[in-house]
Amino acid sequence: MKSFLLVFFGGGLGSGLRYLVSIAMNQYSKVLPFGTFTVNIVGCLLIGLILGYAQKDNTLTSNQTLLLVTGFCGGFTTFSAFANENLELIKNGEIFDFSMYSISSIVVGIVAVFVGLYFSKNI
Repeated sequence: MKSFLLVFFGGGLGSGLRYLVSIAMNQYSKVLPFGTFTVNIVGCLLIGLILGYAQKDNTLTSNQTLLLVTGFCGGFTTFSAFANENLELIKNGEIFDFSMYSISSIVVGIVAVFVGLYFSKNI
């Protein structure tokens, strides 16, 4: 039950923050969902940083990792929204925007996880 509550609490905070970031960022484009893009990249970086610090010297307990990674980052990142927004771009015939958004989200997200892991282990 404790694990569930940690994930529940962290997920609620992450989801709430995702909503606020999306509102703030989506005002800059009528076509591309910059809010979701921002959240996905920041979420990937956060997961890399948190897991890197957790692995570095066992600095986080399993409960802290559960709260932060599974809960907060799981609620914060939005790949289900990402998939839906890509579908909308395809439906609207915006194939170039779909391609650029998908490829850049995946590539930059993977690089962000790597950078987070690198910095958390080496700084």
